[in-house]
Amino acid sequence: MSSEGVDKSRRRFLTVATSVVGAVGAVYTAVPFVLSMEPSARAQAAGAPVEADISKLEPGQLMRVKWRGKPVWIVRRTKAMLDALPTLDGMLRDPKSEEPQQPPYAKNEYRSIKPEILVLVGICTHLGCSPTYRPDVAPDDLGPQWKGGFFCPCHGSRFDLAGRVFKGVPAQLNLVVPPYRFLSDTRILVGDDKGVA
Repeated sequence: MSSEGVDKSRRRFLTVATSVVGAVGAVYTAVPFVLSMEPSARAQAAGAPVEADISKLEPGQLMRVKWRGKPVWIVRRTKAMLDALPTLDGMLRDPKSEEPQQPPYAKNEYRSIKPEILVLVGICTHLGCSPTYRPDVAPDDLGPQWKGGFFCPCHGSRFDLAGRVFKGVPAQLNLVVPPYRFLSDTRILVGDDKGVA
C-alpha cells in the first residue's frame, strides 16, 4: 500500500479521539477507587465532635450524648456534691488525678473546666461496662460513706462525682474525661478542645 492513499488528518483525529476516550475512561475508573479510600460519612460522623445543649440540665441531673460510639455523661453538680468531693480523698486510689485519664485543663479537684459541670466517658475502666449514676447519699446498698457517684454493677467498681475511682475495687483508673470545650454557657462541644488552656 502506498503512502498516497493514507489520510494523515484522519489518522491524527482517530489517534487524538482514542487518547481522549482512554483518558476519560481512566478517570472514570480512578475516581471510585480514590473515593473508596476516603472515610465514609458514617465513619467521619463517628469521630466528629458532638454538641450538647445543657440549658435544661437541672442541678444534680445527668444527660447522655454519644461520641465516637461511646456514652458521654454530662452532670450539673450541686454545691453539696462539690463540697463532698474533698472529703473523699482518703478513700480514693488517685485523688489528685495523677494518671493521664483527663486533659491537662481537667487535672484539678473537680476534673472539669467549670466546677459545676462534669463531663465523663461513661465506660468503666475495669472491663468496659457502663456504670450507673447514683447521686443519692448513703443508700442501703452502697453504705453510709457513699456521697453520690457512679457504681458499676458488673464487678462493683465505684467512682465519686468527679469520676475518681475508690480504693479496693476492680477498676484501677479514674473514669476518662474526654476533650471538650464550652461554646457558650449553655453549649458544650465534646471531642474538641481547641483553645482551652
